[in-house]
Amino acid sequence: MKRYLDELVRTDLNRKMVVLTGPRQVGKTTLARQLMAGRSPAHYLNWDVAADRAVLQRQSWPLDRRLLVMDEIHKMPSWKQWLKGVVDGRPADQALLVTGSARMETFRQSGESLAGRYFAYRLHPISVREWCEQHESQPQPDAALDHLLARGGFPEPCLAEDGVQADRWRAQYITDLIREDVLEFSRVNEIGTMRLFVELLRERVGSPLSLASIARDLAVSPSTLKRYLDILQALFIVFTVQPWHHNIARSILQSPKVYFYDTGLVRGDAGLRLENALAGMLLKHVQFLADAQGQSTGLHYLRTKDGAEVDFVLSRDQALTHLIECKLSDDQPQRALLRFADEFPETQAVQVVQHLRQEQDRGRLQVRRAAPWLAQLAA
Repeated sequence: MKRYLDELVRTDLNRKMVVLTGPRQVGKTTLARQLMAGRSPAHYLNWDVAADRAVLQRQSWPLDRRLLVMDEIHKMPSWKQWLKGVVDGRPADQALLVTGSARMETFRQSGESLAGRYFAYRLHPISVREWCEQHESQPQPDAALDHLLARGGFPEPCLAEDGVQADRWRAQYITDLIREDVLEFSRVNEIGTMRLFVELLRERVGSPLSLASIARDLAVSPSTLKRYLDILQALFIVFTVQPWHHNIARSILQSPKVYFYDTGLVRGDAGLRLENALAGMLLKHVQFLADAQGQSTGLHYLRTKDGAEVDFVLSRDQALTHLIECKLSDDQPQRALLRFADEFPETQAVQVVQHLRQEQDRGRLQVRRAAPWLAQLAA
C-alpha cells in the first residue's frame, strides 16, 4: 500500500536528508523499501541488526548507492555528531533517509549541529482520507471509518484477512513494545508497573488525566508516572492533548487528555473509540500541515472552570481555527459548543456525528457526518 507521505519524501530526498519517525510497525520500513525500489542501487542498514551495526560503525557501506537508509541509529552513542559527519561527507548524488520508532526530540532541539541539513516527517496510522485515496474499490468514507474503528489504522491489522488476525497482532504488539522498547528507557523492575499503567490508561482515554490519582492506585510517585508517560509518548504509544489557553505555560500545567496511536488498544464503548480515532486523525492532520507545509498548527481541547468543555480545538499561529465536538449519534447541538462558538466568532464550529441522518446548520454551528468530514482533512 502506497502511503500518504511517499511523494513528499521522494521529492525532498533530492534536496536534503529526510528524517522519518513514527510508531513501530506503522509502515516506515515498507515506505523506505518502496523508495529504495525507485532509487537503485540503494542500501538499507538497521542498527538493531548486528551485521548492519558493524557496517554503520565502520561507515563501510558502498559509496555508489543512490539512496542510503539508516534505521534506529538514534540508539547509537553520540549519534547526532556521527550523523552530521555522514551528511557532510556523503557523495553529492547520494540521498539519505533516517528512520526511527522513537521520537528524536533532540533532532528538533539540537542547536546548530544539524540545522538546515534535513526535513522531518512523522508517519501516522491510516486515516479515513488515506484509506479512501488508496482503495478505489472502497471509496466511501463511512465504510472506511467503520473499518478503521474495527481494526485500527496500523497497516498489518488494518489489512489483515480477518479480525482474529488483527487481534493476534495487537496482543503481540503491546507485549513487545513494553518488554523490548520500554527497556531502552526504563529498568527491568519497572516493567510490571509500566504495564499496569498502560492498562489503566486504556480505560481513561478522553478524560483529563490525574497522575496523582493513578499514582495512589499503583503505589508510586506522580513524578514516576510522569516519567512513564514521557516514555510512552517518546515511543509513539500514546499522545497527549493539552488544554487550550492563551498562556501556553498555564495550559501545560493543567491536566492533559491521553489517547492511543492504535485505536484498537482503547477499552471503552463505541463512542470512546470514535473519539480516540478522531483525535489520532486530527493529530495526523496538524502534524502533516506542520511537516509538509511549515504551518504552526496545534491540537488541544477546551475546558473552563465551570466544566464547559469542547472535545477538540485546532489552532494556527496561536489562534483558534476550529471547535470540534465528537458524538456517536447525538445530533442535538451541544450547549458548550454553542457557547464557545459565540465566544470565538472567527472559528469554525462543527459537531461531527458518526450516525447522522441529516446534516444541518444551526447558526454558526455545523452538524456534520463524521466520515465525510474526516475524509476532508489534510492527510
